[in-house]
Amino acid sequence: MTRKNTQPLRKDVKNSDTWNLTLMFKNIKAWEQAYRKLEKDLAGFDRFKGKLGRSAKNIQQCFTFNDEYGQLLEKVSVYAQLKYCEDITNPVSQGIVARTTHLAMHAGERSSYIAPEIQAIPQKKMAIFLKDPVLSSHCFLLKKLLRYRPHILSSNEERLLAMQGEVAGTSSRIFDQLTDADMTFGTVKDETGEEVEVTQISLRRLLESPRRTVRKQAFQKYYATMESHRNSMAAMLNGSVLQDVYYARIRNYPSALEAALFDDKVPGAVYSSLITTVKDALPTLYRYFELRKRALRVKDLHIYDNYVPITKTKPVNIPYDEAVVMICDAMAPLGDEYVNVMRKGLTSGRWVDRYENKNKESGAFSYGCYDCQPYILMNYQPQVLDSVFTLAHEAGHSMHSWFSMNNQPYQYANYPIILAEVASTVNEQLLSHYLLERAATKSERILLLNKKIDEIRFTIIRQTMFAEFEKEIHTIAEAGAPLTLETFRNIYRELLEVYFGPDFCIDNALELEGLRIPHFYRAFYVYKYATGLSSAIALASRIVEGNTRQQSNYLKFLSSGSSLYPIATLKRAGIDLTGPEPVVEAMNTFKRLVGELEALL
Repeated sequence: MTRKNTQPLRKDVKNSDTWNLTLMFKNIKAWEQAYRKLEKDLAGFDRFKGKLGRSAKNIQQCFTFNDEYGQLLEKVSVYAQLKYCEDITNPVSQGIVARTTHLAMHAGERSSYIAPEIQAIPQKKMAIFLKDPVLSSHCFLLKKLLRYRPHILSSNEERLLAMQGEVAGTSSRIFDQLTDADMTFGTVKDETGEEVEVTQISLRRLLESPRRTVRKQAFQKYYATMESHRNSMAAMLNGSVLQDVYYARIRNYPSALEAALFDDKVPGAVYSSLITTVKDALPTLYRYFELRKRALRVKDLHIYDNYVPITKTKPVNIPYDEAVVMICDAMAPLGDEYVNVMRKGLTSGRWVDRYENKNKESGAFSYGCYDCQPYILMNYQPQVLDSVFTLAHEAGHSMHSWFSMNNQPYQYANYPIILAEVASTVNEQLLSHYLLERAATKSERILLLNKKIDEIRFTIIRQTMFAEFEKEIHTIAEAGAPLTLETFRNIYRELLEVYFGPDFCIDNALELEGLRIPHFYRAFYVYKYATGLSSAIALASRIVEGNTRQQSNYLKFLSSGSSLYPIATLKRAGIDLTGPEPVVEAMNTFKRLVGELEALL
């Protein structure tokens, strides 16, 4: 019998379906030349050591060199990482990533004196320096750096910390290799009777199968493999959490959470308010689960019933090119410049590595550097509607990068993640609105309403549960208690029971879900998904109303980079995250959508 979903080798993928990395470096030889230049230029950092407190000019010259070095290092790093993602088992790609990581560590070591020297400049003297026009291009950056005065160590201590950089990502790298390369999950017969390989990527499509036995078997086979690696995965996550706690303590932060929030200047109350507001809205989620159970005509609702559409529809088949047209039409309210740049990037510009191949990095992301185009990793599947939304999401990130890099100097071009999740989900909201407006049948509208509901429950409610899990496991580690496999399972089980409610059937295997989430290796990252979508729901509703001022403010938001703190940047777009209102509005939208779906069913 023909095997379905067989993954092609990288060499067999059509060139036009891949991203064009030659715009960064023509080949590995060109990359090697840039790498050698960076090795040679490392000594340039030494020219400024011990001299930063002498004049504003010295600081500016040091920052200019650091920017130029960082810009090329970023380019070398992005190229290496993207080559690695094409085939994570390729030894050449593994080698250049390792070399880049090693070089970045040495650059961090050689430049580690910069922050402590600036921190050591007396405040009155620094105040005079900041008024000097020579520092105008880096003034905000310097003020941000000065906030870190209580958390910057001595030059020697900073050097030692920088030397640990290569080791710091070990847990994350092992996790990636284990889950994307070494783990195999077997096969299942899909609803057509054909064998499908269960992979990190195909799992979602299998969980959307209309046949419950397919969904159940895919879930069970996936988690059977997880169960066989449970102790290793618990040890990896424990190591990552302990590392977070170590860095927070050594830099004198009250907690790992406070350390993570500090750079964005986000009050801890924002994190706590998110959890409280979402948990207050959980009765609507329980109501939705009851609705889903009735629609699917199942006695007990399991997690493998959580993704399948609740109404029968024609099979989805949206080729990549059609998805691009659909997305561009949906983004029309953002203006011609936005749409035209995005259209070219997603097609002839070859921003996108489109399809799955053997040993390719799973999932999707947008990535790039200052003097190159944005790049998007996709594993596009025409049979999965979510693939269209994922492409829109990543295109939102890439357009954010495009606007930012075309309107900001290098030092302010990289926007913070908390803003990135707004740009990406505004695109999803606009796509959802576009499709709902054009729904031709009742079943189509039900499907799209369900999709919009699911976006809120997966991106706000589910990510808030993840955020609470992160907060709890870090609190335990900070108290000196061990984080064992059973600890992880018990905490996760308790959260599942709260967030899914008393009538949801929670399989014991689901307790391991907390061990398979890659974002936990970037501590306290996931709450930004929830605040991002909450902000995006409000912004998109104003944009589709044809508010030209809102459109203009939104494009200015995309162009801001990191030239302001994120809370201030969002306020310019009309969103105030310091209060609960954006999350409350999102939860009210969720309640309205559930009510509309209930009426249609």
